Amino acid sequence: MKNIVLNLLILSFTAIAWGHETHEGLRHWEIASPDPDRIFLSFYGDAATSRAVTWRTDTSIEKAVAQIAESIASPEFDQQTATIEARTETIDLNQSSDNKQGKVNYHSVIFNNLKPDTLYAYRVGDGENFWSEWIQFKTAAATEKPFSFVYFGDAQNGVLSHWSRVIRMAYQKAPDAAFAIHAGDLINHAHRDMEWSEWFKAGGWVHGQWTGIPVLGNHELAKFSEDTPRVVSILWRPQFTLPLSPTLPEELQETVYTVDYQGLRVIVLNSMMDTKAQNAYLEQQLQRPGAKWKVVTCHHSIFSPAKKRNFAYARKAWKPLLDKYGVDLVLQGHDHTYARGHVPVRTADGSYGDSIETMYVTSVSGKKMYDLSREQLESYAVDGYESDQTAVKKQFFQVINVTDNQLIYEAYTADGKLYDKAVITKDFKTGKKTLQ
Repeated sequence: MKNIVLNLLILSFTAIAWGHETHEGLRHWEIASPDPDRIFLSFYGDAATSRAVTWRTDTSIEKAVAQIAESIASPEFDQQTATIEARTETIDLNQSSDNKQGKVNYHSVIFNNLKPDTLYAYRVGDGENFWSEWIQFKTAAATEKPFSFVYFGDAQNGVLSHWSRVIRMAYQKAPDAAFAIHAGDLINHAHRDMEWSEWFKAGGWVHGQWTGIPVLGNHELAKFSEDTPRVVSILWRPQFTLPLSPTLPEELQETVYTVDYQGLRVIVLNSMMDTKAQNAYLEQQLQRPGAKWKVVTCHHSIFSPAKKRNFAYARKAWKPLLDKYGVDLVLQGHDHTYARGHVPVRTADGSYGDSIETMYVTSVSGKKMYDLSREQLESYAVDGYESDQTAVKKQFFQVINVTDNQLIYEAYTADGKLYDKAVITKDFKTGKKTLQ
């Protein structure tokens, strides 16, 4: 009897401490508490001197902080910490009928004035009793320097059960990756907190250590009801602190942005909303000096390999800019299959030479799979597209190594086997690129 009473007291205390809710039907790792969770590191400002971090708690944590220090071998590194007060935002998850939890708090901090090419340790919490572990990341070098990054196509379905093995295998292959691109459709239902819980649990602490570049996909937009328009997930902006682009409309903020990293420029586009408004932004970022390598990422495939998929607008409006400004690599998702191809340079007589304009990749990292249409891929010949490698019904992650004059692309299956490899070699004096 005493044990029953004690358990009831514990349950009552937990319900009071965790926002006066019972959270019936939720698993413990879905429920917000005073302890920080869903920690996500992102770019914000100069990659050599800044980062952003975002995390979640229940609403009992009204004020939060992050601490940061240069990492050294001694455990006394934490004696030299800087403490930064967080911005706190309360989100009512019950805006969507998919959710049960009610209100939660998201906290965010911008780390500024960091040293380039330096390993840092940080933690987040309330400043007193509830702290995360210390997590480490390295700032970018202030100059060009070889590095690697990873890229994932759609996770979307079976995220905890099936995608978890992919991101964890990716970490085994490239633990020192500078960042990770998530090319849209991270989950299946935009507003469903349970699915975001799975995405954060699947990646775990890796989300706080690898700097993330999330891309908005069609499944990150949804209606609240049949007679309302689709809107960006209520959790997108609270849980991802992403660069702002003042020249773009408000609806595109934190879905269209640019990251420069050690000689490489990554331009993130939103293929779901107001695509015409992004044309001038794309050209501005492509013609801006300072990048030896240029990568564009968006959710929809410009050369879609899947049946009944056709992102014709991008081929008409975006591809000419990619050609004009020598974009090296385009990374996409959406089609739940694998296709790598390229567009060669068109010569003066209208034929195609032995150098390339751009390499295009569509990939998938989750369990949902589509068939590939060989006929559709062949139809893009009018645009100069040539198919190089394809696959169906395989989960992938990609590791891209950036060197002085080569971009080395490797596609691995979920079991860690190398499936596809391509090397772009560039002559920076002539601009000529070859593909092997």
